[in-house]
Amino acid sequence: MDNINILSQVGLSKNESKIYETLLENGESSVAVIANKAEINRRNVYDSLSRLIEKGLIFEIREHNENLYQAVDPNKLMEMLKEKEKALESVLPGLYEKYSSKPHNESVFIYRGIEGWKNYLRDIIRVGEQVYTIGAKGGWGSGELESFMKWFWSEAGKKEIKFNFLFDCEVKEKNLEILKVKSNRRFLPKGHSAPAVIETFGDYVVIFPELPLGEINKKMSFTVIVNPYIAETFRTWFKLMWSISKE
Repeated sequence: MDNINILSQVGLSKNESKIYETLLENGESSVAVIANKAEINRRNVYDSLSRLIEKGLIFEIREHNENLYQAVDPNKLMEMLKEKEKALESVLPGLYEKYSSKPHNESVFIYRGIEGWKNYLRDIIRVGEQVYTIGAKGGWGSGELESFMKWFWSEAGKKEIKFNFLFDCEVKEKNLEILKVKSNRRFLPKGHSAPAVIETFGDYVVIFPELPLGEINKKMSFTVIVNPYIAETFRTWFKLMWSISKE
């Protein structure tokens, strides 16, 4: 990802990003030089300079003939992010209270990609109830989620969430990393492995259409159903499968 796109994610417009990077590269510059180097219409440069000054990312040097502009230390960008994070933290309790006050008994939605995986794992922590997985493939040990999983296992431990895995038999044969995690686990009989994985916790049922062994599909879309009756049905089926599976 190029610098312009990254700076845009921090909260700068495209023109602001181009001007800020231009000033970093060229030092103090006039409006004419900025417009030429950044390839922005001079009229638009003034508006962007004004916003950058308000954000504290550049400052104006008043000269007799022509004002010049200078970029500040790029560490200011990190300060901006921390300020935004602090502001968000101050309102999160109120937002969560509003979210929790409304019933979420029945719904169906789709999670997609790495952020979808993280949202689903956060759901497990938030719900805080036992997890039952049918056809587990051992993907939680994948390097794609390694840093996030450290947080996940720590939070799961604090909430004493129990995990019950019905693994495909191939997980045991390959001795995958997930087997090191403390859990209740059994292995489905040989010949009964399938592409999909079904997981339930609380009122949630998560359906993964296809997962590779020991990995996650970071581009995958998967379905989340929130319904207490469907969740309880899958837990009942889980118990039946558990009773005929190998320890």
